[in-house]
Amino acid sequence: MTDPQQILDAIPHRAPFLFVDEIVRWDENGIVCKKTFDGQEFFFAGHYPHYPLTPGVILCEAAMQAGAIFLSKFFRETHDASERMTGRSQRDRRSVPVVGRMNDVKFRQMVRPGDEVLMQVTLTDRMKDVFFMKAKVTTDGQVAVTFNFACKMVAEGVSGQL
Repeated sequence: MTDPQQILDAIPHRAPFLFVDEIVRWDENGIVCKKTFDGQEFFFAGHYPHYPLTPGVILCEAAMQAGAIFLSKFFRETHDASERMTGRSQRDRRSVPVVGRMNDVKFRQMVRPGDEVLMQVTLTDRMKDVFFMKAKVTTDGQVAVTFNFACKMVAEGVSGQL
């Protein structure tokens, strides 16, 4: 069981837009996280109210949040190195991963209230501060969605082009 604070420390997302309940496995190649949709989430009230479904974009967001947790290791290392070199704390200039692209999205299985999903995210490539990953979301052993995505590390408060 993951300490919920570990998730909150890793990414800036908060309720009602936090879609990771638990970190199941985390290694140098990727991460597996878990989320149970209990039916009380805000989107079920309007997304097919008589036949509630978890929106596909929410499933993608959950997987990308898992990816952000995985990437938190990389931006922690960057800040630790910066602090060692400059002698100054970088806490006020945190970096966050921002999605720049999603490719090959395939929806295969519906996710309903009460369903638990596993989000498996694997790092496939890295070019400086851009990370390329693939995601697979499953429910009850069935693939719900697969896709590839890329994130760029951006300093908080910085706007501009990805």
